[in-house]
Amino acid sequence: MTDALKRLTDEGVAIWLDDLSRKRITSGELGEQLDEQHVVGVTTNPTIFQKAISGGDGYEEQLADLAARGVTVEEAVRMITTADVRDACDILRPLYDATDGQDGRVSIEVDPRLAHDTKATVAEAKQLAWLVDRPNAFVKIPATKAGLPAITETIARGISVNVTLIFSLDRYREVMDAYQSGLEKADAKGLDLAAIRSVASFFVSRVDTEIDKRLDERNTHQAKDLKGKAALANARLAYQAYEKVVAADRWQALARRGAHVQRPLWASTGVKDPAYPDTLYVTELVAPNTVNTMPEATLEATDDHGEITGDTVRGTYKQARADLDALAAVGISYDDVVQVLEDEGVEKFATSWNELLSSTEAELRRLAPKEA
Repeated sequence: MTDALKRLTDEGVAIWLDDLSRKRITSGELGEQLDEQHVVGVTTNPTIFQKAISGGDGYEEQLADLAARGVTVEEAVRMITTADVRDACDILRPLYDATDGQDGRVSIEVDPRLAHDTKATVAEAKQLAWLVDRPNAFVKIPATKAGLPAITETIARGISVNVTLIFSLDRYREVMDAYQSGLEKADAKGLDLAAIRSVASFFVSRVDTEIDKRLDERNTHQAKDLKGKAALANARLAYQAYEKVVAADRWQALARRGAHVQRPLWASTGVKDPAYPDTLYVTELVAPNTVNTMPEATLEATDDHGEITGDTVRGTYKQARADLDALAAVGISYDDVVQVLEDEGVEKFATSWNELLSSTEAELRRLAPKEA
């Protein structure tokens, strides 16, 4: 067993687990991962909860109570998911305190069906922050066009945000702008900027999946040479964009008011193509002040055989730009790819949410008190 996870931490990469379930909480497994695998945060999404609750482990008692109360399926899902996030927040609270609020965080996502409704997203973010009621909770808001002003308004209310489903460099720049605008509004209200945190979840593996599929369709040597390069190039250029923003006067003025940077977070880091190393999106995205949220299989693979060789992001920007530019030369539109990925991402989470509602509704019916 190597100590790759410690070396990753020493390089400035915060290791978060992209999974949560009632069983993981109550069995003590989550606590063990904090102690033994340098995990300092947890992310969730509708797909994770759909799998956890549909699996059934540990949820029957709460479902029976909810059925006895006759709550709606929407309320039942929110009571269950916020309970898990609240309990996870309590487990991670010592890390939150030890890092002055930077880590020890647990994320919960707004209803993905609201992704194109700004006002509803803000209302949902407020409700989730109130329901979880923990200072180390992050509310996840997707980086859709409608999500951008929602991010600004939520930050302006002092609620910490994990911005999710970022695929394009232009959208990432808009996300960083939305965060700064929210901080400026919060500052104008007299809120303590030091109490507000944010991460920006830049998705990785799905970029290779979509672009590699298009490269295969072209079936040329030039196209084949580009396979497996786009996702890393995209993420590395995102880090370059982050560096430019935090060096600018606008950010420096906020920093002097106590604001914290919005850390880049590498999401979707599980490798989809078995031809690639299973730690590819961990070992090749090492840079200071970043987060890598890993599915458990990726965490275990990194722990077992990950090779951390230092910073693998800075100094790569010229090649990264060349790799993305080369896509156009073989007829692949970057703009089309990232839009397709955003649309699919929202749709997939909405589908998982609807499946979660359906399976929970079936359980509520099964457990409902029988009439005399």
